[in-house]
Formats: sequence, C-alpha cells, structure tokens
Amino acid sequence: MAAVGRRSAVVGAAGGLALTSIAVPAAGAPAEGPASALPPVDVAALTAEARAALATSPVVSVPTTVEAWAFDAPQITVTANPKPKPVVRRTSSGTQVSRSARANNAIPQSVAGNAVLEIAARYVGVPYVHGGSTPDGFDCSGFVQYVYAQLGISLPRSSGAYYNVGVRVTEPLPGDIIVSPGHVGIYAGDGLQIDAPRPGKTIQFRGIWQSNPVFVRVTG
Repeated sequence: MAAVGRRSAVVGAAGGLALTSIAVPAAGAPAEGPASALPPVDVAALTAEARAALATSPVVSVPTTVEAWAFDAPQITVTANPKPKPVVRRTSSGTQVSRSARANNAIPQSVAGNAVLEIAARYVGVPYVHGGSTPDGFDCSGFVQYVYAQLGISLPRSSGAYYNVGVRVTEPLPGDIIVSPGHVGIYAGDGLQIDAPRPGKTIQFRGIWQSNPVFVRVTG
C-alpha cells in the first residue's frame, strides 16, 4: 500500500485479475497529533455559579488596628501564719511540761490578779490521770487539791468530801470551787471553769456543764 495521497496499483498474478489503481483520499488518513486529545473546557461556565454566590455574600471587614485590652488585678498580700512557739515550764517537782500557745484554751481575763486561777492556769495541757495529784497528771480532786496547796490551803482528796469544806455561796467569785456529784473544779468567772475533765482530756478552761452545782469558798 502506498503512502497517503499516492496512487498505487496491485496486480493479482494468481487469479489473472488486474485491480485498477485505488485512490486513497488524503482526508481518510489519520490526522497528525495525539489521537486522545480532549476538547477544550469552558472554565468560565463552570465557575459562574460560584462567582455569583460570592458576589451576593456579605462583606466581612477586619479593622487594621486593634486596641489593647487590660484588666485591673487586685493586689494580694500573703502573710505567713507561723506556728506558735512551744511554751516550756518547769514545775516544782522538776518535771518539764511543753505545750503550744493555748489557742484552744484561751485564759480568761479573770485569771489576772487572782492567785488561785494564776496557779491553776500554769497546768493547762497537763493530761488527766486517774488518781493523779502531781503535774505529771491530775484527776479532778487531785488538781484542785494541788492548786490550793500552793497557797497553803489543805483540801480533801475525794471530790465528795468537798461538800463539807469552806462556805457555800450563791454568787461565786473566780477562784471558788465548783462541786457536783463525782466531780470538782475551780470557777473561772463568766460561766467558765478550769478542771481535769476525764481520761483522754487535759487540764483546760471550758464552760460550766454541771446542772445545779454547789459553789464553795475556802480561805486560808
């Protein structure tokens, strides 16, 4: 077969037939260039809808400058809460008793100038000990007896015996003795007393809890 646009003749010798020359038109030949070329795409038509949406959307503007913002922080002052220094005293028997400041057993003002209460206040924090009568440990009557003994006044060792000492008074003064069944303490004024409460507790100032106690005043 001849090239495109040329005229060629083919002779069939076996059949004795002669084929006339066939003209192949140039238009039937494959076109020059890649056979798989794609048609052009209309980009403007494809993006027309998106451009229309952008044209109708609201305009957002951002200021070129932004003012600085601030807030007033309150001034805070932190004060340390130091632990109270231990108070160490030496009793007449030589025993050292160490305890912190009496934050939970504030000494009432009635103690100042009252000989009985000033002595009694020295033993705040001493533990209750059944049968105790020394600064190593007191029970209720042992405590009252020991305090008054510092003033030269002898008192009974049994709480029940206090009903029979001194003079009973209806208007007690700080330093008088509070007597109730099975217990005895020292009146500290303003509805308070100092006493040895019970096992597990210590000598302390606390409110009068006894109902209808007897107040006894003793002098040297």
